[in-house]
Amino acid sequence: MRIAVLSGKGGTGKTLVSVNLAVAAKTSTYIDCDVEEPNGHLFLKPEGVQEEEIFVKIPKVNNELCNGCRKCLDFCKFNALAYIKNKLIVFDDVCHSCGGCSLVCPEKALTEKEKVIGKVQKGTADHVTIYTGILNTGEATGIPIIKKLLAANNPQVDRLTLIDCPPGSACIVMESIKDADYCILVAEPTLFGVHNLDMVYELVKLFNRPFGVVLNKCLEKENPAEKFCLEKNIKILGRIPFDNELGTLNSNAEIAVNKNEKYRELFSSLLDMVTKEVQHETITNP
Repeated sequence: MRIAVLSGKGGTGKTLVSVNLAVAAKTSTYIDCDVEEPNGHLFLKPEGVQEEEIFVKIPKVNNELCNGCRKCLDFCKFNALAYIKNKLIVFDDVCHSCGGCSLVCPEKALTEKEKVIGKVQKGTADHVTIYTGILNTGEATGIPIIKKLLAANNPQVDRLTLIDCPPGSACIVMESIKDADYCILVAEPTLFGVHNLDMVYELVKLFNRPFGVVLNKCLEKENPAEKFCLEKNIKILGRIPFDNELGTLNSNAEIAVNKNEKYRELFSSLLDMVTKEVQHETITNP
């Protein structure tokens, strides 16, 4: 059972929800797909960490064969190639590794070479298996790392897998949720929070993924995010209060369910709700 946790921006509470659900479960897998700035490992503190470098293929130029036709430049939509002073130049940092330039080159002046863009780590902490993706600074995309993360974990029906998605709604988020059984959208109680919630709401609808919302940082006064959910008939899975103790635990990279029984009850209840939603979806949409 794969549950993707996402939000329209960083700092909304994705990792708070993800790591606490992972620990609240009897056995679970936590996958940190926020490869540009992963932080789940700071909470879970995995041991026995194994590491694997992730490579992509980028163009390699043989200028002796290049005749300056510029067909590769016309093909590349990312401006990763330039022809300057009778020499073809590749800008590695903006290349998206599609391989198209080598295919369109009539002189076969372009081949491919491997480039390290980041790494994947695997470790364990008690009953949680932790996968972390780390993208090297300045790289064009983390999709190859996310693909590796998700492929490395074989989903089991009786084992919960939490996917901590990147913030926003870009391609790396799409890659993270495309095979999820259910999506949890985490929202803040502000007008800006509603804007961010709407972004990921439209995304999960586009991918036809079942979903519900967790309202984080809830106060007693009016909650625009809750109003949005009611207007759109969106399932509210749970409410996390604006709580100084919870904020302090989170700031100190502590797992809340291990520190206070009220938080264990809160996240265990949320986990039960999500499990029931997934089971319902399985029955109604087999």
